[in-house]
Amino acid sequence: MSSNQGDTQRRKVLITGGSGTVGQAFIQQYSDEFKFYNISRNESYIQHLRHRFPDVESFVSDVQDLDDLTNIFQKIKPDVVIHAAALKHVNFAELNPSRTVEINILGSLNVAKASIRAEVPIVVGISTDKACQPENIYGYSKKILEQTFLEHYTDKTRFVCTRFANVACSNGSVIPFWIDSARKGDALKLTDSRMNRLMFTMSDAAKLIRQSLDYAERSTRPFVLCSVMKSVGMLDLANLISHEFGNGQKPEIVGLRPGERLNEILVSQHELPDAAVTKDGRYIALYSNEFGNGRVSEPLSSLTADYMSDDEMRDLYKDYAALASNALHIAHSG
Repeated sequence: MSSNQGDTQRRKVLITGGSGTVGQAFIQQYSDEFKFYNISRNESYIQHLRHRFPDVESFVSDVQDLDDLTNIFQKIKPDVVIHAAALKHVNFAELNPSRTVEINILGSLNVAKASIRAEVPIVVGISTDKACQPENIYGYSKKILEQTFLEHYTDKTRFVCTRFANVACSNGSVIPFWIDSARKGDALKLTDSRMNRLMFTMSDAAKLIRQSLDYAERSTRPFVLCSVMKSVGMLDLANLISHEFGNGQKPEIVGLRPGERLNEILVSQHELPDAAVTKDGRYIALYSNEFGNGRVSEPLSSLTADYMSDDEMRDLYKDYAALASNALHIAHSG
């Protein structure tokens, strides 16, 4: 079978922000199953994506440009759109609220409009635990994304969302920064010793998106899907990384950043009546019990969830640590 014949049999998936960490993780994990397209505005990220995945077709565009989005969507006629493009960092959003509105809210609305015009069967929005009882601008923008997508759900274009926690070793996340700091002999900077986070791997994030696609194909109503997961005590994680990659010195407490909170909530108290555990026990669906009706008895947050063991925390960064060590070896041998 030629590659072109194979492409015609694979469903077409268009990812906004597909050159980012989550998009690349999904492409890597499911490259044999789907034909991928990417929309990004950063040319250097697109070049990196092209080197990793030459078969992915990329378009330089911006979710703020509805006309361009509509043109691309109608040209590709994707079977699935995964909307991952966003301004993602809490502190940047606090300092740039207008840009956050333009990108995360109006941009998401543009994706919804372009998807409807192109009659895309399934659209998945990437949300975050910070959208649950939001306390910062980023969280509010993602809460509006969720509600906007659910509002647009029809039998012809099924809008659903995934609610992420922190994705370990994603661009700008703390674990790579801590590992690099520890290897330099620097003290790790921690905002507060009481901080806890719900955290999962890039592979788990990709699986959550994939599961949402399966459910969306069978759904008769919109939903927000999240993973059942454990919590990470950030002081414990910092101490573990400091001992494994550095000299074991204690973290430096630097104080909370604007918009940051000590604990994150994935499913809140007021969402419990609308929350159901799926039949396999791995996911929680909000606003739908079509995939299992197990009761969620208490809110799921980084304060109430079971804590990860040291080995489970190591699993969060083992891939990054191995890649970083290999890159360091190549640099020294060169």
